[in-house]
Amino acid sequence: MVIKIKKGIYVGTSDFKELIEGNHYFVDKTMLIKEFLENGAKIILTPRPRRFGKTLNLGMLKYFFDIRTEEETKDLFKGLKIENEKEIMKLQGEYPVIYVTFKNQKYATYEQFIDGIGLLMSNLYKEHEYLLQSDKLTEYDKEDFIEIISKKSTISSLAEAISMLMNFMNKHYGKKVMLFIDEYDVPIQEAYLKGYYEEMISIIRIMLTAALKDNINLEKSLITGILRVAKESIFSGLNNLEVDTILSFGFNDKFGFVEEEIKALIEYYNAEEESENIKKWYNGYIFGGTTIYNPWSVLNYLKRSREGFMPYWINSSSNDLIRRLLLKGDNNLKIDLEKLIEGNSINKKVDDTIVMAEVEDSNENIWSFLTLSGYLKAVKTENIKGKLHCELKIPNEEVHIFYENLIEKWFQDSVTNQKYELMLNTLTSGNIEIFAGLFREFVINNLSYFDISGKEPERVYHAFVLGMLVSLSEDYEVKSNKESGYGRYDVMIIPKDISKLGIIIEFKKIDYFLDYTIEQGTEMALQQIEEKKYEAELLQKGIKDIIKLAIVFKGKDVKVTQGKNDKTTLSH
Repeated sequence: MVIKIKKGIYVGTSDFKELIEGNHYFVDKTMLIKEFLENGAKIILTPRPRRFGKTLNLGMLKYFFDIRTEEETKDLFKGLKIENEKEIMKLQGEYPVIYVTFKNQKYATYEQFIDGIGLLMSNLYKEHEYLLQSDKLTEYDKEDFIEIISKKSTISSLAEAISMLMNFMNKHYGKKVMLFIDEYDVPIQEAYLKGYYEEMISIIRIMLTAALKDNINLEKSLITGILRVAKESIFSGLNNLEVDTILSFGFNDKFGFVEEEIKALIEYYNAEEESENIKKWYNGYIFGGTTIYNPWSVLNYLKRSREGFMPYWINSSSNDLIRRLLLKGDNNLKIDLEKLIEGNSINKKVDDTIVMAEVEDSNENIWSFLTLSGYLKAVKTENIKGKLHCELKIPNEEVHIFYENLIEKWFQDSVTNQKYELMLNTLTSGNIEIFAGLFREFVINNLSYFDISGKEPERVYHAFVLGMLVSLSEDYEVKSNKESGYGRYDVMIIPKDISKLGIIIEFKKIDYFLDYTIEQGTEMALQQIEEKKYEAELLQKGIKDIIKLAIVFKGKDVKVTQGKNDKTTLSH
């Protein structure tokens, strides 16, 4: 009797050789090798969200081409798709290869960054220490080599280290070098967050430009990262550079899992009954018109399915920069975020050449960053006069949870968790007097939290609405700025159980230079609710208990007032 043991799921490894030799399940992406070779560009940049297989794919290219490991890796590609490409297979083991990853270059200061780059280059040179025995290198070459490997080089030499190594390898082998650079933009993002961006960017720019621009030692190069950031001038002036972002069609099925691959995966692990949930949680990305599943989350789920569906991808990173961008966003960004949380789409221009230093300067940059990073998907893309106009949505349940958690944290940072829950409970139960006091405290804290003045309460309003959208979603539908009756209300809280209380809230801001009192503003807000018949939607749904609230701001003062003629049988 033969017992067939299923291949294991090895989550987290980025070593192609280890994956194949360990007999782990491998989603065959070897046709990347063919697409890479047949692409006419000498230098190709393929930005993709984190944990979408970039490192594994570059490692696969390294093992395929590396002249040093031809004997030990010649069997790695047996039975894989690329083996059927006879002309391509003739190039296996035919090139000197440099593979370098910047994924761990995350440092708190510029000085630490320089030390880190020195160590990175030293370790890279150690991989090629055999060159010190080469009779093709001059004594001067070997002195430069030893300087790098012993971490005694100048910053200028460090910046030229990859280019120098390519020169040494070409001399030794008499062949041009295949160069694979992984996660090139990790130090760029980290320096931006930690405040040493300007000093750092010049080092990375020199390092990559020296290695790539008009380098006679270069055969071909593939570079990965999350962003294109071409305007940083890192890649400016490069001849024969092709950039294939997630909005492009090149390499669109080579990172992440496509439908066919998912079907094979879930059949192999007998998870067919969960296919719809897998799609709901981890599907939804669109790369160049191809629907993509998040590979990290799918594999984690299949490995740990007894734990149920979890936001594995979201939990695999601190998401600090994303949180910072969304928190600093203006009113319009908060309104758009509200639409996304409700499951709707927004239409935005997306710039795939973001400047990291300017990412916070406009909402367009923030939406672009979120899209390219995998936190939004482009449902439709249209090129209008050279600008990409995209219909954007939250891709799946996993990412939706991230936004919900972020919004809940906004609330909890501005009032204690206990008071936050109490504020919403007093509102939905109709205890308006206590709600008013808690809401005033929330406003005071948020005016500081969002760094705005009392003249601009809109951000507080939108933070409040977003918080309700998330926190009340199980039992209530929360609508804002929607049509009802003969006008528009600001917020309507619609209970799913029609025996519960329905609530209409009209927000009004009185500019500080006007003579209107806050009481007059309150009267106008309540009058507007009545005149515009905002209750029409609630009554139509069969909700009989209705509270109408006016929340009026003037300067830093806020007043919460309940309408006198509310259709409610509850005692308030």
